Amino acid sequence: QLQLVESGGGLVQPGGSLRLSCTPSAGTLDDYAILWFRQAPGKEPEGLVCSVGTGEGENYLDSLLGRFTISSDSARNMWNLHMTSLKPEDTAVYYCATKSSPLPNYCSRSRFAYTDWGQGTQVTVSS
Repeated sequence: QLQLVESGGGLVQPGGSLRLSCTPSAGTLDDYAILWFRQAPGKEPEGLVCSVGTGEGENYLDSLLGRFTISSDSARNMWNLHMTSLKPEDTAVYYCATKSSPLPNYCSRSRFAYTDWGQGTQVTVSS
């Protein structure tokens, strides 16, 4: 079974930035579509952004207002989620999830469209 290794979470002050990373245990980035989603305490999981392989991010959650950006690093075989202007309400466990072939033409922000999930990484935004 595919393993997704996430890293980069931690404690950050409001207004700060973090970069999360997600690496698949097999294959290359172009073998997958990826979703970043999060779950805040007491709330339902929320899809943030997705992309197909090393393509541009698609289907960003509107409320992010451009603060988060997905990117891919083929040399390191990882996707990154760059988060800026962080707010206390961004505090959550962040997950990456992937699906393999057949890849969609347009990726979904629903976590149920993806078959493999990472273990999650905690992001806490607090002063």
